[in-house]
Amino acid sequence: MGSTCTSKDVERELPTFVRVYKDGTVERLSGTPYVPPCLEDPKTGGASKDITIREDPLIRARLFLPKLEHVNEQPVKLPILVYYHGGFCIDSAFSLVEHQYLTTLVAEAKILAVSIEHRLAPECPIPTIYDDCWEALQWAASHSVDGGAAAKEPWLADHGDFHRFFVGGDSSGANIAHNVLMRAGRNPIVGGIKISSAYLTHPYFWGSEPIGSEPKTDRDKGDSALILDFLVPDGEGRDR
Repeated sequence: MGSTCTSKDVERELPTFVRVYKDGTVERLSGTPYVPPCLEDPKTGGASKDITIREDPLIRARLFLPKLEHVNEQPVKLPILVYYHGGFCIDSAFSLVEHQYLTTLVAEAKILAVSIEHRLAPECPIPTIYDDCWEALQWAASHSVDGGAAAKEPWLADHGDFHRFFVGGDSSGANIAHNVLMRAGRNPIVGGIKISSAYLTHPYFWGSEPIGSEPKTDRDKGDSALILDFLVPDGEGRDR
């Protein structure tokens, strides 16, 4: 006789990362702790704060500013970095690792960073994640034009130099940045903004066919293929 299915039976699992139950709930098994923003970082003197880009569905961001030295009371204009965190399934722009990294980067590079808190897989698979991140980029760019954003974010409006507009990301965030760059090649960005450059740190890519030194056998059994099964709905294709 078969066992009775309970609401907390596991439907599928990505070991050490995420577990999906048959009642639809998702349990994340790893990731770094949440840390709050700080208006004066004790090490760098920089500031960070959390903002909402869209209410429903929710897209948020954490903004980072370096310690500012005002000249003649004029707002300091800084290059803008729109950044996408790693961890399609488990991590956050508000995590300890991402917060510490961007706090340091902003202080040393003297830039303004917008770290995007997009929705996560498997609840929101690809291409939903890509769409969130494209919308967030457009929101940041909208501050370059009068009436662009419904409510101007003062850090971007006062300190953003939209002639120096950059994109970056790590791991899965680098994959997202790559997708954003491709989309920017096909579709205009608000205000005619041009992406000056981009950087991809340890980018996560996977495809249906092996490239270079990638394994040519048992590709469906490797960790990368298992992760992609959580990220991409059935039938959507594995070239990401």
